[in-house]
Amino acid sequence: MHGRWALDSMLGSGAPSSGDSGIPGRQRVKRSLKSRPSLSDLTFRGISGTGGSLVLVLEILIGVFLAYSAWPALHKAGWSFLTTQSWNPQGGAFGIAAVVVGTALIGLVAVVVAVPLALGTSLYISEYAPRPIQRIMITLIDLMAAVPSVVFGLWGSYLLQWRILPDVRWINDWFYWVPIFQVDGINRSNPLTSLDAYSASTFVAGVVVGLMITPIIGSIMREAFGQAPVGEREGAYALGSTRWAMIRAVVLPFGRGAIIGGTMLGLGRALGETMAVLLIISPLYQIQPHILQSGTSSVSSLIALQFSESDGFGISALMAAGLALFAITLLVNLLAAQVVARSRSGASSD
Repeated sequence: MHGRWALDSMLGSGAPSSGDSGIPGRQRVKRSLKSRPSLSDLTFRGISGTGGSLVLVLEILIGVFLAYSAWPALHKAGWSFLTTQSWNPQGGAFGIAAVVVGTALIGLVAVVVAVPLALGTSLYISEYAPRPIQRIMITLIDLMAAVPSVVFGLWGSYLLQWRILPDVRWINDWFYWVPIFQVDGINRSNPLTSLDAYSASTFVAGVVVGLMITPIIGSIMREAFGQAPVGEREGAYALGSTRWAMIRAVVLPFGRGAIIGGTMLGLGRALGETMAVLLIISPLYQIQPHILQSGTSSVSSLIALQFSESDGFGISALMAAGLALFAITLLVNLLAAQVVARSRSGASSD
């Protein structure tokens, strides 16, 4: 009753009104719940919004330019542009079927090479390496990402290729029954068979591109692994887990989205690689499903190889190929961005 009387007395006529502070000569002022951003916040927001809008506008302009330039070739070729293997714009028979298959195979080989390297390196840096070694390895990996692609191409063409060709022949000798590892015209029973049949292949180009995209994939994985919740790590140790058991139970589930997203971002980078692939492969404008056999092609290498020799309608055909590559890489990167955005950063592990 005493509490009820106190409440009634506050709500009664003697209580100060909303416009009265209860102190004679002072009015109550309503405070706004909306904060006023400072000048620095407005400046940062303006710069960020302008940069994001500019990137979007540039992407749209690039797509419009490629579509406008490619329209004569697409109008003449029609849907056969997607199914024709040969490339002869002046003769009227041209398409991207062969180069798209070659691009996809090089990208897949690159991902198969890069993901284990990136995953192992990222786990070692974030979970096992002492702090001084962490800084050194992070710096070296970042420097590896800054090496120009033409340098990778020269290194792969003149050094790495001839070092791994015996291993390529070993793969063909033991796994020839797998269709993608078959090599036509090779006598496997003859140990004196020349290694030239294995050079300039999809596999060699994919290995080089895989080493190029390893830092990109690894940086995304490393950042995600480093953000795994400390409480769940300590909880796993408290339950008697070893370090590897903790990684499997906490770190890897937490970074699953980053692993997938980083892999797809690396694939998008591999699909558009030009100079490294051009310096290694032997151009072949027909579908080549055997990754160990000499001869392949990609969309980017086709454009780089044919651009200086084309004019008029040939340029339009190359623009059509560029439009197809632009659409493919844009789709892959959009899917990767969605996966990374929906990753479990900051969430608890399963």
